[in-house]
Amino acid sequence: MHRPPQHQNPQGKKEGESVPVTEIECCEVTEVHEDLLRAVTAKMPPEDVLADLAELFKVFGDFTRIRILYVLFESEVCVCDIAEALSMTQPAISHQLKILKQAGLVKNRREGKSVFYSLADSHVRTMIAQGMEHVAE
Repeated sequence: MHRPPQHQNPQGKKEGESVPVTEIECCEVTEVHEDLLRAVTAKMPPEDVLADLAELFKVFGDFTRIRILYVLFESEVCVCDIAEALSMTQPAISHQLKILKQAGLVKNRREGKSVFYSLADSHVRTMIAQGMEHVAE
């Protein structure tokens, strides 16, 4: 099983190690700001839409799927090439591609005996690019 590399966080801890929280800033008094609350709740999407969004982000939460998406971020490639690039078996890649396709993140096309995959649309490309930008900060 391939494990992601251990990365250092800003506090010098390895990924997975707990980082002590010194203090979380909270309000000193309970005061509900009705005008802000109304504005926020008026724009809040329905619960089922938020649940769908949470499910989408769960798909992004898997290390192997992120690696596949990054390969596809660079180029449309066939399943054989993804497996080779990631040092994984084709069945393992196919399993993850099925999840990515069900989530609407990738699409495929057949060319002879090969099946090529690519990112589903520009939204997926933007999400990956912005995620990479965020972690690089």
